Amino acid sequence: MSQAMRGRLATWRALEPSGSRPQHPRERARFRELEQKLETLKQDYADLNTAIFDAAQVYRRLCAPRLVRHGDFEIASEVFAVRHLPGDFFTVEQKGRELVLALGDIAGKGLAAGMWGTHLVGLIRNHTSISTDPRSIVAGVNRDFCRQSSIAPLTSLFVATLDSWTGNLTFCNAGHPPALLLRADGELQQLSDGGPVLGVVPTARYESATVQLRTSDLVLICSDGILESFNSADQEFGRERLESELRRAQGGSTESVLYSVLGAVQDFAAPRALADDMTLAIVGKN
Repeated sequence: MSQAMRGRLATWRALEPSGSRPQHPRERARFRELEQKLETLKQDYADLNTAIFDAAQVYRRLCAPRLVRHGDFEIASEVFAVRHLPGDFFTVEQKGRELVLALGDIAGKGLAAGMWGTHLVGLIRNHTSISTDPRSIVAGVNRDFCRQSSIAPLTSLFVATLDSWTGNLTFCNAGHPPALLLRADGELQQLSDGGPVLGVVPTARYESATVQLRTSDLVLICSDGILESFNSADQEFGRERLESELRRAQGGSTESVLYSVLGAVQDFAAPRALADDMTLAIVGKN
């Protein structure tokens, strides 16, 4: 319905007594036509909302459960969308004694980013079925993504494989904010080995590295929506505050650490509305 049609119908309803209709036959017919179009628009809007809700539920099922337990390890995660569907995702795939974790951040927001996210999760699962080596997974996904370089958005990705027997975490970081490893003794390490963002150079070389997780160690993986949350004074939450909050929450369960950090980000940014998708995952050993 055009703006003029909306305005005319609104004017009639405002000026006419309750329950009355235009008296001229031509105006009555036009009024009925506008009412029918308005009802159609309302139904289309309701159907669209239902479709978006269903799509969000499918997307949620593609992502990891909010709490995953595997041997002595727990992985807690949460994804917040700024619009209908997030451009962020976090997945966990079990391969025997190994878990393959992947946190991605697609440039953009809303339905288009959500559709690319679904596609990227599929690519990751395809390559995980062939190998659990993070470097191989990232390189393979990048090659596939580059074949769609004319339309594919820039995407950062962090992939890690956790061996529940040895505690070894092997990771590859493709242009993503470095994950944080906080040792039980307070030592803090950034996990940044990897290579460039996906979708730019099909022959890009990626590196991997391995750390061993011990009891009470924590690994924090997040999207840049966490770091780039701004408060009312246009100050960025940033890495320094993130590290401080992780230290403050240390000692609790992975879930309690997750919600403590998320709460700190939300308190910092309030009352400003969420400007970017936010994803946070915490890995810990009991």
